Amino acid sequence: MSPLPAQAAPNRTVVVAGGTSDSHTWNLVFLQLLLEELGFEVVNLGPCVPTELLVDECLARRPALLVVSSVNGHGYQDGIRMIGKLRERAELDSVPAVIGGKLGISGAQSTEQLAELAAAGYDAVFDDGAEGIASFRRLLDSLPQRVLT
Repeated sequence: MSPLPAQAAPNRTVVVAGGTSDSHTWNLVFLQLLLEELGFEVVNLGPCVPTELLVDECLARRPALLVVSSVNGHGYQDGIRMIGKLRERAELDSVPAVIGGKLGISGAQSTEQLAELAAAGYDAVFDDGAEGIASFRRLLDSLPQRVLT
Protein backbone atom coordinates (compact mmCIF):
# COMPACT_ATOMS: atom_id res chain seq x y z
CA MET A 1 0.00 0.00 0.00
CA SER A 2 1.50 3.33 -1.04
CA PRO A 3 1.23 6.36 1.23
CA LEU A 4 -1.36 8.98 0.48
CA PRO A 5 -0.01 11.97 -1.43
CA ALA A 6 0.78 14.91 0.81
CA GLN A 7 -1.75 17.69 0.62
CA ALA A 8 -0.38 21.13 -0.04
CA ALA A 9 -1.14 23.47 2.80
CA PRO A 10 -3.38 26.33 1.75
CA ASN A 11 -1.79 29.76 1.60
CA ARG A 12 -2.20 31.29 5.05
CA THR A 13 -0.44 34.57 4.25
CA VAL A 14 -2.30 37.79 4.91
CA VAL A 15 -0.96 41.13 3.70
CA VAL A 16 -1.86 44.03 6.00
CA ALA A 17 -1.44 47.63 4.86
CA GLY A 18 -2.31 51.13 5.91
CA GLY A 19 -3.77 53.52 3.37
CA THR A 20 -1.46 55.63 1.26
CA SER A 21 -2.11 58.71 3.42
CA ASP A 22 -2.52 56.98 6.80
CA SER A 23 0.53 57.16 9.10
CA HIS A 24 -1.05 55.24 12.00
CA THR A 25 0.53 51.97 13.08
CA TRP A 26 -1.35 50.73 16.15
CA ASN A 27 -4.20 49.41 14.02
CA LEU A 28 -1.76 47.47 11.85
CA VAL A 29 -0.01 45.97 14.88
CA PHE A 30 -3.38 44.96 16.35
CA LEU A 31 -4.39 43.29 13.08
CA GLN A 32 -1.04 41.52 12.80
CA LEU A 33 -1.29 40.14 16.35
CA LEU A 34 -4.90 39.04 15.85
CA LEU A 35 -4.12 37.31 12.57
CA GLU A 36 -1.00 35.61 13.93
CA GLU A 37 -2.98 34.39 16.94
CA LEU A 38 -5.40 32.79 14.49
CA GLY A 39 -2.57 30.97 12.70
CA PHE A 40 -1.94 33.24 9.73
CA GLU A 41 1.45 34.36 8.48
CA VAL A 42 1.31 38.16 8.29
CA VAL A 43 3.20 40.50 6.01
CA ASN A 44 2.67 43.92 7.57
CA LEU A 45 3.57 46.59 5.00
CA GLY A 46 3.09 49.34 7.57
CA PRO A 47 1.59 52.81 7.21
CA CYS A 48 1.50 55.10 4.15
CA VAL A 49 1.85 52.18 1.75
CA PRO A 50 2.52 53.23 -1.84
CA THR A 51 0.05 51.52 -4.15
CA GLU A 52 2.87 50.13 -6.31
CA LEU A 53 4.38 48.39 -3.25
CA LEU A 54 1.01 46.91 -2.35
CA VAL A 55 0.55 45.52 -5.86
CA ASP A 56 4.13 44.18 -6.01
CA GLU A 57 3.81 42.41 -2.65
CA CYS A 58 0.49 40.85 -3.62
CA LEU A 59 1.99 39.67 -6.92
CA ALA A 60 4.95 38.13 -5.11
CA ARG A 61 2.98 36.49 -2.30
CA ARG A 62 -0.49 35.77 -3.73
CA PRO A 63 -1.96 36.14 -0.23
CA ALA A 64 -5.00 34.39 1.13
CA LEU A 65 -6.26 37.86 2.05
CA LEU A 66 -5.35 41.53 1.71
CA VAL A 67 -6.44 43.79 4.59
CA VAL A 68 -6.36 47.58 4.18
CA SER A 69 -6.90 49.47 7.44
CA SER A 70 -7.61 53.15 8.03
CA VAL A 71 -7.54 55.31 11.14
CA ASN A 72 -7.13 58.79 9.69
CA GLY A 73 -10.54 58.96 8.02
CA HIS A 74 -9.29 58.85 4.45
CA GLY A 75 -9.83 55.12 4.02
CA TYR A 76 -12.55 55.57 1.43
CA GLN A 77 -10.38 57.76 -0.82
CA ASP A 78 -7.18 55.76 -0.32
CA GLY A 79 -9.06 52.49 -0.61
CA ILE A 80 -10.67 53.31 -3.96
CA ARG A 81 -7.26 54.13 -5.47
CA MET A 82 -5.53 51.10 -3.97
CA ILE A 83 -8.08 48.49 -5.01
CA GLY A 84 -8.34 50.00 -8.48
CA LYS A 85 -4.63 49.43 -9.09
CA LEU A 86 -4.76 45.96 -7.56
CA ARG A 87 -7.71 44.84 -9.66
CA GLU A 88 -6.08 46.19 -12.86
CA ARG A 89 -3.78 43.16 -12.63
CA ALA A 90 -5.52 40.03 -13.89
CA GLU A 91 -3.20 37.90 -11.73
CA LEU A 92 -4.65 39.54 -8.62
CA ASP A 93 -8.30 39.39 -9.62
CA SER A 94 -9.02 36.48 -7.29
CA VAL A 95 -7.09 37.75 -4.23
CA PRO A 96 -9.67 38.43 -1.53
CA ALA A 97 -9.37 42.03 -0.35
CA VAL A 98 -11.09 43.80 2.52
CA ILE A 99 -10.98 47.31 3.93
CA GLY A 100 -11.99 48.61 7.30
CA GLY A 101 -11.64 51.19 10.02
CA LYS A 102 -12.40 54.86 9.90
CA LEU A 103 -13.26 55.26 6.25
CA GLY A 104 -14.48 58.87 6.36
CA ILE A 105 -13.53 62.00 8.26
CA SER A 106 -17.11 62.87 9.14
CA GLY A 107 -18.05 59.57 10.75
CA ALA A 108 -19.68 56.58 9.13
CA GLN A 109 -19.68 56.35 5.37
CA SER A 110 -22.95 56.35 3.49
CA THR A 111 -24.43 53.14 2.19
CA GLU A 112 -23.61 54.36 -1.32
CA GLN A 113 -19.93 54.90 -0.49
CA LEU A 114 -19.66 51.47 1.11
CA ALA A 115 -21.26 49.99 -2.01
CA GLU A 116 -18.74 51.89 -4.16
CA LEU A 117 -15.85 50.30 -2.26
CA ALA A 118 -17.37 46.87 -2.88
CA ALA A 119 -18.04 47.65 -6.53
CA ALA A 120 -14.44 48.83 -6.94
CA GLY A 121 -13.22 45.38 -5.91
CA TYR A 122 -13.27 44.88 -2.15
CA ASP A 123 -14.82 41.61 -1.08
CA ALA A 124 -15.91 43.10 2.24
CA VAL A 125 -16.02 46.54 3.86
CA PHE A 126 -15.94 46.84 7.66
CA ASP A 127 -16.78 49.90 9.73
CA ASP A 128 -14.85 50.70 12.88
CA GLY A 129 -17.61 49.64 15.26
CA ALA A 130 -18.05 46.42 17.23
CA GLU A 131 -20.09 44.79 14.46
CA GLY A 132 -17.29 45.48 11.98
CA ILE A 133 -14.83 43.59 14.15
CA ALA A 134 -17.23 40.68 14.63
CA SER A 135 -17.85 40.52 10.88
CA PHE A 136 -14.10 40.56 10.22
CA ARG A 137 -13.61 37.62 12.61
CA ARG A 138 -16.36 35.67 10.81
CA LEU A 139 -14.61 36.32 7.51
CA LEU A 140 -11.33 35.01 8.92
CA ASP A 141 -13.08 31.89 10.16
CA SER A 142 -14.32 31.24 6.62
CA LEU A 143 -10.83 31.19 5.08
CA PRO A 144 -9.26 27.78 4.34
CA GLN A 145 -7.93 26.10 7.44
CA ARG A 146 -4.31 25.11 7.83
CA VAL A 147 -3.60 21.44 7.14
CA LEU A 148 -2.18 19.91 10.28
CA THR A 149 0.68 17.46 9.93
